[in-house]
Amino acid sequence: MKRRKRKVEVFGLSFMDCICCGFGATILLYMILNSGQSRRADTALDPLRAETNRLEQEVLEGQANLVELRNTFDVVRQEAATTAGLSTRLIDVVKQSQEELATFEAQTIAQRAHNNKLQADLKSLEEGAKRLSGGLPSKEVPGDRVRSFVGNGDRQYLTGLKVGGSHILLLVDASSSMLADTIVNAVRRGLLPPADRLRADKWRRAVRAADWLSAQLPRDAKFQLYVFDTQARSILPGTDGTWLDARDRPSLDKAIVNLRSTAPKGGTSLENAFAAAARLNPPPDNILLITDGLPTQGRTPPRGTTVSGKERLRLFERAAEVLPRRVPVNTMLLPMEGDPMAATAFWKLAMATGGSFMSPSRDWP
Repeated sequence: MKRRKRKVEVFGLSFMDCICCGFGATILLYMILNSGQSRRADTALDPLRAETNRLEQEVLEGQANLVELRNTFDVVRQEAATTAGLSTRLIDVVKQSQEELATFEAQTIAQRAHNNKLQADLKSLEEGAKRLSGGLPSKEVPGDRVRSFVGNGDRQYLTGLKVGGSHILLLVDASSSMLADTIVNAVRRGLLPPADRLRADKWRRAVRAADWLSAQLPRDAKFQLYVFDTQARSILPGTDGTWLDARDRPSLDKAIVNLRSTAPKGGTSLENAFAAAARLNPPPDNILLITDGLPTQGRTPPRGTTVSGKERLRLFERAAEVLPRRVPVNTMLLPMEGDPMAATAFWKLAMATGGSFMSPSRDWP
């Protein structure tokens, strides 16, 4: 019996084991080497990651700053638009002030020429009187008036105005409404410097009226001149609550000079003005009031920014309650636009106190 030949296998189990072991060793070596390379790569990339994070943070901060700059730019642009509007309004006010200044200068030149003519006429009359009398004119001032006043218009007197009395109080409204005949112009002029407010035509009319009244005071009378806005005060500092002698010509002239240099401002408190009159000792027996309308506040400022016509009439009635008893109030009204009840209210006050009421023309005195 023949024995079968055994078939020889080239790739046996031992060879496969060797191949697998070698392949596994290769993989193990690769893993060992790769793990070290990964750590080195991480170490090398750390600075780059930090730089990237820093740049990202700067980008975020830059975006936030950009938003803030845009908001600031919008605010600046709005403020620039507002400033442009204000500058336009200021330019208009300056132009109007320049035009009014030119008008005032022209009026001043005309008044100087008129005064020069009056002085020449007066000198001529004095020379004629001297020739007629045959000697020097008497140094005694004729009549019983302390001062003289010559106006620019044709009317040199007022019929019915009572300027007599032994203690005469002259009250002059020096609030900002005395700067113009309309509310808009009064508010606009109230924003101007004091020197510009002093040139307001309405205020100059009020000063001329007070000057005329001071020239009508009797020689044997006592007088006081108060101005009032939100508060009342004597035009001569340090004389509040005291009476002055009408024969004291320097004090009377100083009072008018101080009145000319007082710039109107603020609101109108007739209650404080009448309260100041009541504090005089003895109380006045005649009040000469120069104003332009109903008051805008009482003893204290109002809570709101505007005062209605009814509220102003109520403030007037409250002011009349603090007025000294049995004292005539003679009112000279320089009317303000938008205050129709003022004339009626002051006329009723004149009737109730035994005084008088009038509203003179623009060219008086």
